[in-house]
Amino acid sequence: MDYIYFLANASLTLRVIEYLQRMYNPSVCSMTVIHQINGWIIKIKFKQPLTPLQHGNFKAFMNELGIPYELEIRLQMVFWSLETGQSPIDVMRRYQVAIVSHGYPDSNDIEAFRQQFTRGLGYCPETLA
Repeated sequence: MDYIYFLANASLTLRVIEYLQRMYNPSVCSMTVIHQINGWIIKIKFKQPLTPLQHGNFKAFMNELGIPYELEIRLQMVFWSLETGQSPIDVMRRYQVAIVSHGYPDSNDIEAFRQQFTRGLGYCPETLA
């Protein structure tokens, strides 16, 4: 099952990654993280369906941090392209999106993106806090 959420900033995205690593075996899910000017879009895909209790707990956690997100057609195509094995670099070029992470949930990807983006701007935008 896929869970797609909008999060306001990098700190919340990092909390989701920590939660996934703490509560679930890392091999049971994949995560795609896209940064936009106004926030972060994350897609979490579990390889097997969650139990009803796990599903409820996961949704409750995610609803505390962000809001469920309905993908526009362009982002649907981004996620579809990634799922069919296309290179994240090619997908970023084609659809003009910033794919920060794709695959195993890894906080290092978020931290590296945040540092590079902030260094380039000279200040830290609210979405990268």
